[in-house]
Amino acid sequence: MSTPPALRTLSAVLVVGDVARAIGFYVEMLGCIECFRVGDPPHYAAVEREALVLSLMPASRAPAALGQAHLHVMVTGLDDLHAEIAGRGVAIEVKPTDFDYGLREFSLRDPDGNRITFGEEVPL
Repeated sequence: MSTPPALRTLSAVLVVGDVARAIGFYVEMLGCIECFRVGDPPHYAAVEREALVLSLMPASRAPAALGQAHLHVMVTGLDDLHAEIAGRGVAIEVKPTDFDYGLREFSLRDPDGNRITFGEEVPL
């Protein structure tokens, strides 16, 4: 009997202005690890942190516009994650806030303008 298909990971592709700079932001400021980079200077790379996997592609090679992505990442320990990221000097666009749709969220933008929102379920 064969193993049924399973979805394992969603990897978003972000369009960035400078792949090396983007790697630095995601590793140094958001605590990701670098999975790989291609080229010198890099023209493609990937970073990850737990279930979050991001591929980084320069605008010159991408079909989408720079800074147009909005990622929503569900987490546990949202306030601790906020403190960690803010403590690294990342500008927080929306501070941790409880919303009427049952999530507590905060948002930031990467150096290319891509918005990243972190959310955690809270009781309604």
